[in-house]
Amino acid sequence: MENSGQVRRGYWLLIAFIVACVALFACNAGRMLVVDSTQQSDLILVLAGETDSRPTLALELLRHGYGRRVVIDVPAGAKVYAYSQVDLAKQYIRDLPEASEIQICSIQGLSTREESHDVTTCLEREHVASILIVTSDFHTRRALSIFRHEVRGIRFSVAAARDDTQFGTRWWSHRQWAKTCFAEWMRMIWWHGVDRWR
Repeated sequence: MENSGQVRRGYWLLIAFIVACVALFACNAGRMLVVDSTQQSDLILVLAGETDSRPTLALELLRHGYGRRVVIDVPAGAKVYAYSQVDLAKQYIRDLPEASEIQICSIQGLSTREESHDVTTCLEREHVASILIVTSDFHTRRALSIFRHEVRGIRFSVAAARDDTQFGTRWWSHRQWAKTCFAEWMRMIWWHGVDRWR
């Protein structure tokens, strides 16, 4: 009887430990996605996707001397109504005082991993030793991991562009934040479990 009581206690202690670990992870899941390690670099790279807070942060970093110029990734085939995103990006750049320091990298890939390969092609004739990636805050950890794994010989850091309509580290506070957090963790697991080994 004493042994069965000890087994039962051990069982409940194990369950309590697992629940505590899950709760601890859940509380920190949003924070764990975000890396903000802004470092002075040769180039500031804006990843494709969100088109407001990412370019805005990149321009701010350029003005503060974190890079000599900016490259903005733009999906080659994407359209907004009847206009191509590449044409819209060109128009956006033309109206900026820093236009001469900004260029577009037209990308074909639909994943961050494929995007890293497209960036390598865009920069193949250039001598770049360091790149500061600018992307959405929830995407920073995965993006940094992917670029460091896929692109050799370049030092990468990352700056987190925040958009409170899409994500916050207290992910349980808003429905959209929860959706973003869950989707990004699924992509993170897929990257570490599958894609990086291909």
